[in-house]
Amino acid sequence: MRASGRAVVVGCGVIGLSTALVLCERGFGARVVAREPPERTTSAVAAAVWYPYRAYPEDRVLRWGARTYGVFRELAADPRSGVRLREGVELLRRTSAEEPWWWGAVSGFRRCQREELPPGCRGGYRFVAPVAEMPAYLAYLLGRFREAGGELELREVSSLEEVAGGADVVVNCSGAGARKLAGDPAVFPIRGQILRVANPGLERFVLDEENPEGLTYIVPRAKDCILGGTAEEGNWSTRPDPVTADSILHRCTALEPRLQEAPVLEHRVGLRPGRPEVRLERTALPDGTPCIHNYGHGGSGVTLSWGCAEEAAELAAAALDRNP
Repeated sequence: MRASGRAVVVGCGVIGLSTALVLCERGFGARVVAREPPERTTSAVAAAVWYPYRAYPEDRVLRWGARTYGVFRELAADPRSGVRLREGVELLRRTSAEEPWWWGAVSGFRRCQREELPPGCRGGYRFVAPVAEMPAYLAYLLGRFREAGGELELREVSSLEEVAGGADVVVNCSGAGARKLAGDPAVFPIRGQILRVANPGLERFVLDEENPEGLTYIVPRAKDCILGGTAEEGNWSTRPDPVTADSILHRCTALEPRLQEAPVLEHRVGLRPGRPEVRLERTALPDGTPCIHNYGHGGSGVTLSWGCAEEAAELAAAALDRNP
């Protein structure tokens, strides 16, 4: 569906930029308004491996995620995008006879053989997933958005009504900020702390959510690796904690000894936008302006980005059809 109209997107993380880009490419004049540039958003902190994490409900998440996986497969052919397909493993600490609910959306899925598993693991899955190097990927999205005629305005937004003037539709992609901007008490932060280290030659990602010492993941990129992590619900602190960093490094080096000598390049914290369900729906602001909400993706912003962006654009186009 194509539409012409003026859209204001609030937020320029991966959800906001993807949505704004789709709007532009479907005929909208789009402007993104955000307090911080893309490189200072939570999205910039993300390990950004395709994997549905703390996002609900599963049926909608699977549909959005499968669509996003397909787009990333195409983007991986363009070196400018910063997206690469990598094989990786999810480790299981408990025996499971069932396949994960998302397995049909990925390529190369198979169960691990016992000899492939580290000590303490009772099973695991290998699969191929896109990994987005977020500094490059966010710059790629922003570049495409601007080439399509989009504009980015950096300023504090105190309310959705504030940006509605002159817009035919407002699209709220404010992440954890939706707790205030949308007056939504169901939104809560899921604090994630990571380390960025030099890559000692790793190619495969490792996910170890059931690690008894804490959430653990290793996601290699071209020149560095993202090591994580944490998932602290309700914690709004964005200051890296040294004790937590030491624990993350200990857990990751136990899984991959080659990381022991890798120089630490950076410590970062991001606040994932938790919510019992992703909010992707149309409402209206007090002045009658249609408002499309697209937030609450938990740890799956990258994973759901294109599927949710396309649905948000469809909702925006339908809103204009009903409000000539």
